[in-house]
Amino acid sequence: MKLLPLDKLGARENNGIVDFGVFLPWVAKKDGNKLWVKVIHEKDQFLQITQPSIFELEHSIDPEYGDYWSTQININTTPKPHLNAAWGEPGRYVYRYCLQNPNKGEIDWIIDPFAREFGVGKLSAFTLGYQPYEWSPNESTWKSPDLKDIVLYELMISEFGGDIERTIERLSYLADLGINCIEVMPLSNVALTVDWGFLPIGYFGVDERFGQRKDLQNLIDAAHQNKIAVIVDAVYGHTSDHFPYSYLYKQLGYNENPFMGTFAKDLFAESTDYKRKFTQDFFYTVNYHWLDVYHVDGFRYDCVPNYWDGSTGVGYANLVFNTYKTVKEKAGAGEYWQRFFNNNTINLIQCAEQLEGPKEVLEQTYSNSTWQNETLGAVKNVAAGSRNDLVNLGFKLGLNGYPEEITTNGDKIAKTALQYIENHDHSRFVCNFGTIARDNDLLQEGNRSLWYKVQPYLIAFLTAKGIPMLWQGQEFGENYYLPEQGFGRVMLLRPVRWDYFYDSIGKSMIGLVRKLIKLRRQQSQFTEGNHFFYNNYDRYHSKNVLLFSRQHGNKFSLVALNFGDSDQDVPFWFPIAGDYQEELHGENNLIGVPSYSEYWVKIPGNYGRIWTVTI
Repeated sequence: MKLLPLDKLGARENNGIVDFGVFLPWVAKKDGNKLWVKVIHEKDQFLQITQPSIFELEHSIDPEYGDYWSTQININTTPKPHLNAAWGEPGRYVYRYCLQNPNKGEIDWIIDPFAREFGVGKLSAFTLGYQPYEWSPNESTWKSPDLKDIVLYELMISEFGGDIERTIERLSYLADLGINCIEVMPLSNVALTVDWGFLPIGYFGVDERFGQRKDLQNLIDAAHQNKIAVIVDAVYGHTSDHFPYSYLYKQLGYNENPFMGTFAKDLFAESTDYKRKFTQDFFYTVNYHWLDVYHVDGFRYDCVPNYWDGSTGVGYANLVFNTYKTVKEKAGAGEYWQRFFNNNTINLIQCAEQLEGPKEVLEQTYSNSTWQNETLGAVKNVAAGSRNDLVNLGFKLGLNGYPEEITTNGDKIAKTALQYIENHDHSRFVCNFGTIARDNDLLQEGNRSLWYKVQPYLIAFLTAKGIPMLWQGQEFGENYYLPEQGFGRVMLLRPVRWDYFYDSIGKSMIGLVRKLIKLRRQQSQFTEGNHFFYNNYDRYHSKNVLLFSRQHGNKFSLVALNFGDSDQDVPFWFPIAGDYQEELHGENNLIGVPSYSEYWVKIPGNYGRIWTVTI
């Protein structure tokens, strides 16, 4: 893979001189095509008296990527559209491309695929007088966390904080909660105001509804100062039909496309074709841009099946390998790249959403983590009353069958999977126990008064093997319902209800979550210890009880979970003799426990206990 020459692509401003450049393969001047860029100051875009200034682009041939269109304009010497126009003033200018084709006529509203900033809807943008962001002094010493130490928090800017500025204000809260990595849902430009962001139309910047590029750089800078890493959702397997390499070529009526097309699976929207070298290099360049310009700590790759063609293919595996290799080559080169190098490891986070083959993607690629819905499926079945699924859950909490480390091409890479019971794709977990109708099915909510039933599931995944992930507001009982399909999933804003933090339910839940995260971050058996599941139906599962232990060296903890409504007394044979401290409340300490002798423990209903041997 090669980096595209971003120094000749997109809109680049310097002292009032703006250069525009775009690759449009197969769109040549010899075929009668003409390309213009329409530019207007942001202040004037909705005023009927002001029309955009129009500039024609020149055509040339790039030896690597073919047809290239470019022009240069001088904001300072170009006449104003009228006397009171804002043209020439500092600030943001919005623009779009327009093609004149001899067969199809005028094709307007072509987005710049290389824009670094965006305007409303389908407008690209640049800032007159833009000054690069100045990173804080602490940024040069920031280190991305080791994979085993991550406690992850998934959030959507528009729902979590409303915008980037207010999200920054919440970072100290996340740090206090114990979070050390956030996974941010798509930041790339989309056409709609309310949207999850999985239909991108622009990849090289942050959508204007959240803020501008300096705002996002400030967010990541502030996160690092709060010892929180940032990974961003990367949607590389499909796009919106407004994405220029889909939209323009459809408008032209081309049967083939230099960028889009069927490649692996066509699960969503317009599929990208990784058989095309241009497509490969484009998304590799997007990755590099976000690592270099925004200082992200890694990526969560959405919908991997759309570009999964095996371990030696040209799609997903090729992208994550080249991204890893590029970071590896930065050792000792550039202070900000040093965030990935610590104790002879490369802590670049590359997390796959490969729900069809989570083990496979870890075994066969340079991904070091993956989403997996196997634990989520097991907890849903247990919540529905299936005692038989406690066995399945016990093994899933231990990530049975998942690799922990793989050496490839001399690169030793730690591997793990995420553990969660909630994420953006599903209803809040409390909905499994009952919902309350709010006018119609779309607006129903989980019955929050049943919050206590969620407790053993919280304890389970926050003490399990792997990376635990909370979905925004989960820690204090957010209870939105999410339809399984339809536009109601993605076109309703579901802002986090921060008032839940203060009520009795919120206080109880966040108190438990804080204890569990603190325990995980302070005791190594929960981050790198062995997981052993005690698989016995008669003693445990028949009573809705599940037991597993975490051990690292002489550090041992027993996690006992009760998914039923009644308290249960069950026998257990502790492998280490001694005194045991109960971690959740400290009121049920076990004194003088013998080793490998039957010892009865009590587990309250819809709750759990964690006993740790004191050394």
